[in-house]
Amino acid sequence: MTMQLDTSRFAHPDRRAAIGGQVEAAFARVQALYRQLHQFPELPFQEHETSARLAEALEALGYAVTRGVGGTGVVALLRNGEGPTVMLRGDMDALPIEEKTGLDYASVQTAESGGGQVPLMHACGHDLHSSCIVGAAAVMAGLRDQWSGTLMLICQPAEEIFGGARAMLDDGLYERFARPDVILGQHNMPALAGTVGHIAGGAMAACTNLAVTIHGAGGHGSMPAQAVDPVVIAAHVVTRLQSIVSREVPPEETVVVTVGKLHAGTQANIIPHSAELEINVRSFDNALHARVVESIERIIRAECEAGRSPSPPEFRVLNETIALHNDASAVEQVRRAHADQFGEANLYAMPRLNGSEDFPFFGSAEAGGFGGDDIPYVYWFIGATPAERWAETPGASVIEKMRHLEMPHSPYYFPGNEVTLRTGMAAMAAGALAWLAP
Repeated sequence: MTMQLDTSRFAHPDRRAAIGGQVEAAFARVQALYRQLHQFPELPFQEHETSARLAEALEALGYAVTRGVGGTGVVALLRNGEGPTVMLRGDMDALPIEEKTGLDYASVQTAESGGGQVPLMHACGHDLHSSCIVGAAAVMAGLRDQWSGTLMLICQPAEEIFGGARAMLDDGLYERFARPDVILGQHNMPALAGTVGHIAGGAMAACTNLAVTIHGAGGHGSMPAQAVDPVVIAAHVVTRLQSIVSREVPPEETVVVTVGKLHAGTQANIIPHSAELEINVRSFDNALHARVVESIERIIRAECEAGRSPSPPEFRVLNETIALHNDASAVEQVRRAHADQFGEANLYAMPRLNGSEDFPFFGSAEAGGFGGDDIPYVYWFIGATPAERWAETPGASVIEKMRHLEMPHSPYYFPGNEVTLRTGMAAMAAGALAWLAP
């Protein structure tokens, strides 16, 4: 039997109506901003026009806005008397994907990347996230007489490459502005639009993307004895790496090791001088994660020695982030506020995701590089599938239905329907008020 939390004693019907009224008052402006951001996406650390639009929108609401934090990041503050500091974070970078949604405001933008032009698309909904930040800012400004404290809004660059959070922290985010008492963030998912999912504890995986160069000694394909074949070494590496999960990781832990790239040579009769690999590692325990990365390097070095490689392999971390662990008590406080706002029937238990985020850097004193203690944070999920599509999708649970729906990073993924945008605005504001007007 599943126990349901009785939230009736936390009910704030006046607050629910007040938030809803402010959402409606701001919605047309926020939707127009969202469509503009969607049509003109920008790559990580290139979000110059995006951040300018967001900064202008926040300035128009009366916030004290600072641009260029951590490169292209935006920080906005609304000080409203004594009380805690609540930080709301939204990301704003896009992906090198060609959009195929068919929207009349679909992106046709391109940008320079990796020596060539790539198409751009907001295929992960970061345009939605940053628009919801502006929407929540409007709601909170409109309800200023109902709360006390400091609201700190973050429009973060470069989430897709796990670079923006650390860049803003390294630029003195907490020293220059404020150190928050709690950090709140959200992400869209292909759940039912209008619903909100919560999970306490381990919610998203740590991730390391590692580039490896294996050195050989090239030669003619007919004379392998006079060469050192890096392709053979790489093949052994790919197979042997899978033994880490099966033989070095406790069975109760979740770890994924994927070789997503293996490139060597130019044609069949040439033994190449080197082989390039890119390896993706995900896990939910930061200490275990570090040991897995060490195992990968140990195995590759050993295979190179066994294969007579003329020089040691080279390793380069492309990007990485830590596991996301939601603070349990803070999750419960947000969940009560969301039950107030949306009703218990519109909340769901979010399963743990193998996807990764750089959001947890903001709360981790050690990994984030700021002094003092960790800062509690909550990261929740808002549904993005319209009701009609949801009803016709097979499956009895959220997870079963999501298997049949477009996911983030798909060229067909579009989370920006009106219900989801309204929900994201209200969810952010209700979460902030859980601390600023408890």
